[in-house]
Amino acid sequence: MVPGSQRKSAEAARTAGATPLPWSQLGTLLAVQLAMPVNYSLIQPFVFEMVKSFDVVRSPKDVSFYAGVLFMSYSVCQAITTTYWGPLSDRIGRRPTLLMGLAGDLVTFVLFGLSKSFWWALAARSLNGFFTGNSAVVRSAIAEMADDTNRSRMMALLPLVWHVGVMGGGAAGGLLADPVRQYPGLFGSSELFRTYPYLLPCLAGSLTTAAGLAVGLFRLKETLVRDPPDSAPAAEAGETTPLVVAAAARRPAARPGRRLSPGLLTPVARRVLQTNLLMYLAMMMMTQTYPVFAATPPGDGGLGFSPRSIGFSLAVAGVAVVYLQLVAYPRLERRFGALWCYRTGMKVMVPTFFAMPCLSYLARHIERLAGDQQARLPQAGVERALLWALLVALILVRITGDVLAFTSVGLLVVNIAPSRTTLGAMTGMQQLLVACTGIVGPLVAGTLWSWSIKHALPYPLNAHLVWVLCGTLMALAWAHSCALPSSVNVFAA
Repeated sequence: MVPGSQRKSAEAARTAGATPLPWSQLGTLLAVQLAMPVNYSLIQPFVFEMVKSFDVVRSPKDVSFYAGVLFMSYSVCQAITTTYWGPLSDRIGRRPTLLMGLAGDLVTFVLFGLSKSFWWALAARSLNGFFTGNSAVVRSAIAEMADDTNRSRMMALLPLVWHVGVMGGGAAGGLLADPVRQYPGLFGSSELFRTYPYLLPCLAGSLTTAAGLAVGLFRLKETLVRDPPDSAPAAEAGETTPLVVAAAARRPAARPGRRLSPGLLTPVARRVLQTNLLMYLAMMMMTQTYPVFAATPPGDGGLGFSPRSIGFSLAVAGVAVVYLQLVAYPRLERRFGALWCYRTGMKVMVPTFFAMPCLSYLARHIERLAGDQQARLPQAGVERALLWALLVALILVRITGDVLAFTSVGLLVVNIAPSRTTLGAMTGMQQLLVACTGIVGPLVAGTLWSWSIKHALPYPLNAHLVWVLCGTLMALAWAHSCALPSSVNVFAA
């Protein structure tokens, strides 16, 4: 570990000579990236009501299982394709790979909004996952534009965009779902939205994708450096030169479908990816469980929220995320390193998982006070205000840990890549692990949630079960990360 005085001196020198951020291309990449979290989170506020309307659901307590299958299908297709998107981008370039993904994302998300059956929704969500398997390509492109003086600042913007997109998508999903019921004065006569109550939020999400596609098409430049042909005169280099100029000779780019080199998986790389796997598994389970938990009646262990309230709860931490990403994280990373931030973030999140299901007891008390009516929308009163205050506090604490851990893991994965020409393969490998957790996490969480609320068993086998499992997995990820060396704080390529 670098002593504090030496670290401060090194960081002061690095900051003093920091390369300015290439905002034109960086902003374009972030606009491309924004579409992915928006479309990922936009369905969360209304997925409970949407699945409940399908004929395949026989009992409200089965909704969590089928919602988990929808989330899982997205990740299954990501896992199938993610090992091809990364090496493909190493071969044909980052730009065409990203544009292909955005075009497919645009079409498939509209198809999801047209769902009238579970099987249609499943097919559309699966296709959507197929085209979003290239999200790791954005990280590779940003890493290629960066150097040692500005890499952490540039990488810190990716989780910021992700969190802003997740919160914006969640809010839009809650506000725009079933507009005929929510806004009868405006949409009451619309047969289109009466027939397809969840089309409007999907159209709104598709606009974000269309904007990212347009910006990428006209402004995005290729970041992947290629060896120029021997016959090309040096004078031709200029405005057509890629954003990154390599100083060393490069290996041939990986081909799609080619096996990843065993040299990528050093012992340190394996441990980073293993902790990443445990952390993402906990978060994928939480991500699938929270909207279902929030929509489930308090008597069954939930909060009894409407889609609008769920969307609001997803958006509530927006200001905090901007501060944490742009101000707090860069300072903490410069002072303590990405590894410290990674471990601290996981430690901070652990208690929030164990505390979240306890809010159901307060929601149940509020429901009893309201008589037979379900307490769905935020109401005036001390009890309701207390419930929201506690929920917001837990969300803010979790978001703090989320920002620290997930921003850091992006840096760590980039840092362990042996060379720039393997960045796509390394980030693709990490994206594959994330997709695998997206397969297992939602299915396990949905199945366990449905099982736990059907059986009146004591703690921790009641509605706390999934949350306890999430907290345990996150604690294991933190413990496993304690064996990582400080060398992962440095870009190896």
